[in-house]
Amino acid sequence: MQPDATVTAADIARLAGVGRAAVSNWRRRHDDFPEPVGGTATSPSFSLHEIREWLNVQGKLKRESSGEQLWQELRRAADAVALADVLLFAGAFLLFVHREPERWRELAARPDGELAGELPGAVRATATGLPADEVFPPALEPAHVPLARGLADLAGERGAPEAFEFLRQRYFELHKRRVYETPEPIVRLVLDLAGEETGTLFDPACGSGGFLLGALDALDATELLGQESDEATARITAVRMALRTRNAVVRAGDSLREDAFPDVQADLVVTNPPFNDRNWGYDELIADPRWEYGLPPRMESELAWAQHALAHARPGGTVIMLMPPAAANRRSGRRIRGQLLRSGVLRGVFGLPVGAVPNMAVPLAVWVMRRPAPGDPRVDHILMVGTADREDFAERALDAWRGFQRDPSAEYDEPGIGRAVRIIDLLDDEVDLDPGRYVQRVADKRFATVRTEAEDLLSALRAALPSLDEAAEPPPAAGTFGDHAKTGILALHQAPMRMETETGDVPVLTVQDMVAEGAPSGRTDEDPGHILLREGDVVTPATARGTVPRVITSEEEGAALGPHLYLVRADPDHFVPEFVAGHLHVAARAVAARGSSASNRLDVRRARLPRISLDAQRRYGEAFTALAAFESTLRRFSETGQELLGISLDGLGDGALLPPE
Repeated sequence: MQPDATVTAADIARLAGVGRAAVSNWRRRHDDFPEPVGGTATSPSFSLHEIREWLNVQGKLKRESSGEQLWQELRRAADAVALADVLLFAGAFLLFVHREPERWRELAARPDGELAGELPGAVRATATGLPADEVFPPALEPAHVPLARGLADLAGERGAPEAFEFLRQRYFELHKRRVYETPEPIVRLVLDLAGEETGTLFDPACGSGGFLLGALDALDATELLGQESDEATARITAVRMALRTRNAVVRAGDSLREDAFPDVQADLVVTNPPFNDRNWGYDELIADPRWEYGLPPRMESELAWAQHALAHARPGGTVIMLMPPAAANRRSGRRIRGQLLRSGVLRGVFGLPVGAVPNMAVPLAVWVMRRPAPGDPRVDHILMVGTADREDFAERALDAWRGFQRDPSAEYDEPGIGRAVRIIDLLDDEVDLDPGRYVQRVADKRFATVRTEAEDLLSALRAALPSLDEAAEPPPAAGTFGDHAKTGILALHQAPMRMETETGDVPVLTVQDMVAEGAPSGRTDEDPGHILLREGDVVTPATARGTVPRVITSEEEGAALGPHLYLVRADPDHFVPEFVAGHLHVAARAVAARGSSASNRLDVRRARLPRISLDAQRRYGEAFTALAAFESTLRRFSETGQELLGISLDGLGDGALLPPE
């Protein structure tokens, strides 16, 4: 009996045609929702059979596309460990259908039993060159023939390359940590920097094949070569490339330790290698002939990859690779960086914006290198481009590079974009290759705007300064919110701790809305358990985080109270809302002043709330409201002041701003 496939929350959402938040909501609200059968507490997995049955009973099962149905069938044909092999078999079969359509039509007309016997040999004869000992089972079970026919049908609908791409994406959704994909805009930038290189392109750490695929459209490459250390990823990438060209070869293995292409001299080497790898092979490779510019220190795996790439470039060939910022100025690598400069290898360093490469906390850089060839002219300058704060960084970087290539000795210097730096000026004790050190920053255009905003807030702050009189008599005795709740003159409410706040038709006031002083931004479904806001209610966070309690207005009425918020609903014959909000404000500040994270939770029931006349409450309420406005203005002035301070210091430090005469 075949094992039942498992599905994640994302798969369930796809089966039902809803967002993932809806699935989380179903798990909370429906006691009969299937229990997890695996995964982790934060990422559980469920039985596909049980989920399908539950969705069908609930009327939530969307009619699946042929692709989704086929993907689930593939998952049922394997357990989680063998799914990569099943995907390889599917890819090899699609390659056969793609390259031998007439032969497939001939076989497809036969009964399932005959097809099961003939298909393995036909596929294995076609899918040669893939990095696997067994690209397709030597014998096919008749029960799996419908799966093959389904794959062929999907290829007929979408084309074999797109059919495999669909399956590949589904696979990597389940194995997000298995491979890192270089974003398409960065692939395009790197290949544009390469210009019109032709001939052989090599990627020694090709991952899912982003650079190899991009080169099919961007460059006139006659041969595409790639190596990937993760065996499953290498196989999948090999199929991906084989479905698009016969001129690609992808091998599995660690390119530094087990070079699959030792004799290759490529016209262009491009790669996004592993970063900060402490186990790159230092002890085994100390005497390796690739270290032409110096033995890479144990902590400098990136410089090992750089020299590996250069060793695979023909004389006059180009190497372009992504590098982390530490590779530009880490002290342990300064000798090799100096050698790359002295020999004329390094030609350009392009700083990328933060976020240009997702999931990287630091801004990466692109290094452009050229392996020297006999007769090359002397290289005196290197191009530094620092477009890290610009949305059009790729376009600006390309313009600067093309101009530099036309005249590398020109005194190019465009503030905010790039600068041609003399190599002799870089050969100091640090050999710092960070573009931000050499590219002159332009004046921050926000200075005048932020300064004006700070002046306006300062004026508002002066106008909002409180004016209060000292009391001549001791304050009246005060009960607590809990005491008043017992008498019924006010009620205390809290929303359910587990509550959907991302999808639905009912607006939700969230903690984030309280902090930002904004309107209700959450969304939830209708539920009798929700607490709906009324005009005059007072809301405060359950933790004392400096947020001012809010009196609900008519515009906010009808929204639901979000998690981690308290709501106080007072009898208007006994309390004025602004007076109630003021005393909650006092209690929250007292809790925050304790300075202990363990006691940072606001216990509304224990907060003090005196009983005085409604007229006196209104006067207090006006004063509390004025103080709340003062606090809000003070906070905004502090934030704006810090922003102005940063702009001013940076501007004076890099010469973008000048002191007045």
